[in-house]
Amino acid sequence: MTKKGKVVLAYSGGLDTSVAAMWLTEQGYEVITMTADVGQQAVDLEAARSKALRSGAIKAYVLDLKKPFVDQFVWPALKANGMYQGTYPLNSALSRPLIAEVMAEIAEREGAVAVAHGCTGKGQDQVRIEVCTNALNPDLQVLAPVRDWHFTREAEMEYAEAHGIPVLATSSSPYSIDDNIWGRSIECGILEDPWNEPPSDAYTLTCDPWDAPDEPEFIEITFEKGIPVALDGAKMDGPDLIAALNERAGKHGVGRIDMLEDRLVGFKSREVYECPGAITLLTAHRALETISLDKRVLAAKKELEVKFGELAYEGYWFSPLREAINAFIDTTQEYVSGVAKVRLYKGQAVVRGLRSPNSIYSHGLATYSEGDAFDHEAAVGFIKIWGLPIKTWRQVHESKEAIEIPAQ
Repeated sequence: MTKKGKVVLAYSGGLDTSVAAMWLTEQGYEVITMTADVGQQAVDLEAARSKALRSGAIKAYVLDLKKPFVDQFVWPALKANGMYQGTYPLNSALSRPLIAEVMAEIAEREGAVAVAHGCTGKGQDQVRIEVCTNALNPDLQVLAPVRDWHFTREAEMEYAEAHGIPVLATSSSPYSIDDNIWGRSIECGILEDPWNEPPSDAYTLTCDPWDAPDEPEFIEITFEKGIPVALDGAKMDGPDLIAALNERAGKHGVGRIDMLEDRLVGFKSREVYECPGAITLLTAHRALETISLDKRVLAAKKELEVKFGELAYEGYWFSPLREAINAFIDTTQEYVSGVAKVRLYKGQAVVRGLRSPNSIYSHGLATYSEGDAFDHEAAVGFIKIWGLPIKTWRQVHESKEAIEIPAQ
């Protein structure tokens, strides 16, 4: 067999990447795997390394990337209140540019001719990884064995069994799972029918809200310049803080998402997510912005948040537009510091109190009680000027319709 050179494979140890490693080896490539620890549940890094080598790899990188993932991808998304179609917190989408960046760096170090992934031809991840890789190193070839192979998941499981590759997916429980510290994505199987309620075995981060504690739990999240830095007054680094919120909010059933999502590749897909920490932090951050940012800044930022979510979802993380939007958002976050008090209860995270050193809420202007500082007399002239355009229009264009009032 003619050797084709080295290829760096993004390797999770799941069904797709496990069969991809073996298949690439059979095609004549020297496979180097890269397993990224971005906070997956119960990840066994040494088991992943061992399995990669048993699946044909000549070398296996296993890297703890939780901190760079949070600092360089999650926090920028949080500051942007990043959600795709107002619902999906981008948990899987945010890890793909990181994976592409690390694979490109390993490929340069190892002298690889290509990188590879285990994505299918129907998913977003193929687009994200390949677009990001091309942006970082246009000379690298990108291989997609599972996509080009045209095998179904059932065929993949048969291939894995024939080659002695152990996989977690089974015919009776064929979920496709992707998870990291920012959340968990679940698809395939019974979930493909939008009429079916997600079964309980699809969830592992959150309890059913019906079974959640009957007493609410209150937490306080401290932010500095848009970034959470403490939980209930205790300073924590990013990964630890998110992990703590995943546990505490998940216990109350917070963060379950069930949506019909418009995929980048042109069709709708039923997607199920559970993101307890992400939903709690997004809720708290958005509320803190309302007390510390100007009305017009908030309005302009909301428009850019939609575009930010789309760009991250579509694989345009390294685009000049995403970077420009980020520069604007970072400017706004200079003032987003303070504490949000959040109530966790029966599937909901609700902000119940706000405090900020940069608050532009004035009690003297807002109160209707003693100490009212608002200039009531100024309201008369304001109303005249504010309503003048409408008054002038109606003086010229008299309304032809009137409300019929019944006789009394």
